[in-house]
Amino acid sequence: MTFAPLDMWQELYPPGTWPEGPLAGQDVYAATLPDGRQILLPIRVLPGGAGRAVASLILNQASFAVLDALCDAVVAALEAVPAVVVGLPTLGLPLAEGLARRLGHARMVPLSTSRKFWYDDALSEPISSITSPGQMKRLYLDPRMLPLLADRPVLLVDDVISTGTSIAAALRLLSRARVMPGAIAAAMMQGEVWRDRLAETAPSLPVTSAIRTPILGRGPAGWLV
Repeated sequence: MTFAPLDMWQELYPPGTWPEGPLAGQDVYAATLPDGRQILLPIRVLPGGAGRAVASLILNQASFAVLDALCDAVVAALEAVPAVVVGLPTLGLPLAEGLARRLGHARMVPLSTSRKFWYDDALSEPISSITSPGQMKRLYLDPRMLPLLADRPVLLVDDVISTGTSIAAALRLLSRARVMPGAIAAAMMQGEVWRDRLAETAPSLPVTSAIRTPILGRGPAGWLV
């Protein structure tokens, strides 16, 4: 069976449809949710990766059914119920909204890479991403959101945690506002590099995700874990 790009992250497949991992002869990775259902992710070669690649997840292109399943899995894995959900732009925001709704919240707090005129540069932090190499942006916290965060348990949410640079930038930004999250959540943990970066920034924070995928290498017959 061959899959087109538009087939990715669109369907939930029954448990055991494929072995977990790269599908033979295709740039496709079968990821498994905690309940055993599976989703298909495209494999993308890393820039300058010398044959290294990752399974990719773009949440705002996923079907609503897949997004719902990811949100359900994250909520089920949370160790404690936060008072506020804070989402990273851009792709962490759909997940953050879905989590906040499931937790019974009336709203969530979005961070932003778009500077509005009333923002304070003191509440900003440089940010980069593995999916946008060479692009340095600034991450902003709307100062009007500060009363929502003060002295309340916060869950910091991103779509994928890979190198840990985005989450670390968000943690530094929240620290500027004297806010320390109680936990971090993502739809997917990608590889293990992020652990070292978070160990420097927030070593004790629990990190929850719906799925985990490794960094892949190219072998003679295809992608290898």
